[in-house]
Amino acid sequence: MQFPESWLRAYCNPPLSTQAIADVLTMGGLEVEDLHPVAPPFSQVVVGEIKEAVQHPNADRLRVCQVDVGQGALLNIVCGAPNARPGIRVPVALVGAELPPGEDGKPFAIKLGKLRGVESQGMLCSARELKLNDDHGGLLELAADAPIGKNIRAVLNLDDHVFTLKLTPNLAHALSVYGVARELSALTGAPLQVPSFPPVQPANDAKLAVKVSAPDLCGRFSGRVVRNVNTKAKTPQWMVERLAGCGQRSVTALVDISNYVMFEFGRPTHIFDFDKIHGGLDVRWGRKGEQLKLLNGNTIEVDEKVGVIADAREVESLAGIMGGDATAVSDDTRNVYVEAAFWWPEAVQGRSRRYNFSTDAGHRFERGVDPSLTVEHIEYITRLVQDICGGEAGPMDDQVLKQPERKPVQMRVARAAKVIGMPITEAQCVDAFARLQLPAKVDNGVVTVTPPAYRFDLSIEEDLIEEVVRIVGFQNLPTTPPLAPITAKLPPESRRSRFAVRRLLAALGYQETINFSFVEEKWEKDLAGNQDPIQLLNPIASQMSVMRSSLVGSLLQVLKFNLDRKAERVRVFEIGRVFVRDASVQTTDSTVRGVHQPMRVAGLAYGDPSGLQWGSKAGQVDFYDMKGDVQALLSPLQAEFVAAAHPAMHPGRCAAIRVGGKDVGFVGELHPRWRQQWELPHTPLLFELDLDAVTARKVAVFESVPKFQPAERDIAVIVGEQVTHGALMDAIHGAATSGLLRDALLFDVYKPKEAQGGLQPGEKSLAVRLTLARSDATLTDEEIESAVRAVVDRIATQLGGRLRG
Repeated sequence: MQFPESWLRAYCNPPLSTQAIADVLTMGGLEVEDLHPVAPPFSQVVVGEIKEAVQHPNADRLRVCQVDVGQGALLNIVCGAPNARPGIRVPVALVGAELPPGEDGKPFAIKLGKLRGVESQGMLCSARELKLNDDHGGLLELAADAPIGKNIRAVLNLDDHVFTLKLTPNLAHALSVYGVARELSALTGAPLQVPSFPPVQPANDAKLAVKVSAPDLCGRFSGRVVRNVNTKAKTPQWMVERLAGCGQRSVTALVDISNYVMFEFGRPTHIFDFDKIHGGLDVRWGRKGEQLKLLNGNTIEVDEKVGVIADAREVESLAGIMGGDATAVSDDTRNVYVEAAFWWPEAVQGRSRRYNFSTDAGHRFERGVDPSLTVEHIEYITRLVQDICGGEAGPMDDQVLKQPERKPVQMRVARAAKVIGMPITEAQCVDAFARLQLPAKVDNGVVTVTPPAYRFDLSIEEDLIEEVVRIVGFQNLPTTPPLAPITAKLPPESRRSRFAVRRLLAALGYQETINFSFVEEKWEKDLAGNQDPIQLLNPIASQMSVMRSSLVGSLLQVLKFNLDRKAERVRVFEIGRVFVRDASVQTTDSTVRGVHQPMRVAGLAYGDPSGLQWGSKAGQVDFYDMKGDVQALLSPLQAEFVAAAHPAMHPGRCAAIRVGGKDVGFVGELHPRWRQQWELPHTPLLFELDLDAVTARKVAVFESVPKFQPAERDIAVIVGEQVTHGALMDAIHGAATSGLLRDALLFDVYKPKEAQGGLQPGEKSLAVRLTLARSDATLTDEEIESAVRAVVDRIATQLGGRLRG
């Protein structure tokens, strides 16, 4: 929102400096993002009238002008502007004037000199030379009644300042000069000049038939026909200057009037060429296949979710956003139809973004525009049109279908004091609402406010508390230190922190990555086997349309990104949240119904496991490298690796990770299909674990140093070739050794090529060292032999093995 200071002071003129007004607005919630003068400093530039302009005797593109600047004698000034002609009034820089700095940053001084042998006693200026705008096609032509000899800064009000406000979406009522003035009056107590809108008496009975077919689109529609309008009339200079202060260039008189009222009162309106409307107007929702050429030249296709204004033949306007080219006013227009309506914010929101553009009208309507003043604003526009362009007005047509219901909002004074953090009285609250022109009643410590029609942001108690504290002043709030007791929150000894996990992975050579939680839907179906991922209602990009249930896709994307930049070795990890459907989850402060959100830790290794190393040959990371990293990450917990299948992993080269009999993740090689799809030169290794399993750890328990020497026995057993190391260890530790078995270590595997040494084809010999001990006595030979026999018997029973030789 941008506007000139002089326009603001026309409605509210507090005895404050420009900077003080900016500070008051900012502290009142209307942040002043920028404040700058209308024009840079320059001096001795006055209004002059060209009395005579003749060809320069020595230059084809120069003219010698006789200029009256109110000094009695005419000044002789050489000028090269194409529009230098007798009768126009232009800015004249006198000898000794200083113009705004050029590209070198130094002021440009005007001196008495000669151009091609002709003396020049000053300089005629363009808008660009005065740094008013970038127009340098000719001299800046002033109004015909501009007083000759008067300082140009006073004539064009160049000592004015331009405010630029950065408004939050709830401040729709401040999207106009009058709205900001209303806020400034409430904040400073300065009187507010309330405008009046006297009705214009109809001079004819011309009306346009309007039908509102969609009351859920338009709650009120007002309009009037104005005949015999001179569309070629020139916009008054005062209006051009105010529009320029709002960042709006002058177009034509009718367009300028519509824009002027929008900036002044926040009321977007539209002016149709009445003679180009076929039959009457129908305010309705669009129909699939209908097209509309807009005023900006774009042709769009509408559907049932977009509101339109149509006549008997075609769509003429995009409701609340932009008018159509077919009924746009032009120099040939003689009769116009002025329209002002209340469009429901929900019916306008998001429609501009569908067509990749935005408008000032749509910006206001989607936040809410006062529905109660459509007729008054049309009366105001009618009067401006008649004053500038002439014309005879027809009768007013006003259709009120349904307007927003303003429900009373209650605020507890005690609650306001608690939220604000300082004592607040009922009188202060009532005074604040009175200054804001909000009708309020007090009953037993409760203030009830009925929001006016232009306040769409007042619906809950906190909204009223915000209004009170704005008027009281944020700068008046006390600086109160927190009173809550500070108690150290000691982490449980049975868990380690996420930072410790990150530090451990970094020590293993991994680098952390952070990725979006929303991913491509194809990743979920291919890599996670999730055919029903959680969809986003409003994704920021088409390739980020679902919530991830696995971190694998994110890590592969990071790998691909690095490989595209010639990385030869990549080791990355991520700790992040995933999102899985779970009907048992209910909504709480930290959960959403139907969605389980566990934390996971995942890692990826690619390339040489050791990097460039003189002491070893280069190679590729394999399953056992990654398995070792997972074991180090879970230590001191003992993990069990069991062959398993995973949608993203290579069949036969993937293992499920179990801790305490519970699956906590997986580790393995990427499936060749996905390696080919991602165009990876080598196969990466990946793991993914539940973070809770990684952060868990056993609490150390004191155990005295053994007083008695342990006994070690080596046994060799013959088992089938299909027996795994894990199965063997399960059988050994499951033997009834009366607690004597402390450890078992496989130290040799023997597989003969042919039957020998008691081994048959399909068998193998496994040599295991058993460690036996007691804490209270030295083991006897009988105890040792009994424990070893129990182990061998268990292997025979469970695995079908036998003692070798």
